[in-house]
Amino acid sequence: MRQVVEAANSCCSRGVFHRDVKSENILVNTETLDMTLIDFGCGDLLYETAYHTFSGTMQYCPPEYLETSKYYGRPATVFSLGVLLYSMVCGYFPDHSDQDKLKDWLWYLPSLTKALPSFHTECSHLINACLHPDPEKRIHLDRLLLHDWFKVAYLRLSEKDFVKCICKYDAVL
Repeated sequence: MRQVVEAANSCCSRGVFHRDVKSENILVNTETLDMTLIDFGCGDLLYETAYHTFSGTMQYCPPEYLETSKYYGRPATVFSLGVLLYSMVCGYFPDHSDQDKLKDWLWYLPSLTKALPSFHTECSHLINACLHPDPEKRIHLDRLLLHDWFKVAYLRLSEKDFVKCICKYDAVL
């Protein structure tokens, strides 16, 4: 996830709006675990003004577009990253029943393991921060990697645990 956030942030800092960050657009080198963000077919230049046309995959569409027919590049990218993280750890996409919980910062990750409670709590908070329906309350793209989840994930997950998580994710898909 860290590499995907870095790639999305790098695109935006260079004035590129990918518009379709999703698992199908991530290549992972299984030997090095390096990832590459691909398929810029929906991409555009990153503007500070609102976009009025959605391009990409509807499961990753920011809620503000559905409500107001407009959205901004960086908050939409954060929302896409949140959907990606949610689907990676839960095995399915967020649905409408999650929206009220996310709005009130009350969504919690279904229990994956009791061995990593800090990982669980921080991951839930990061998902809330990325998927908040109000783009003004969403975490900023350039602050994502500063979130405690990345620190807890780095400190807590041994290589063995990481491999178990990857295997569990592959099994869900």
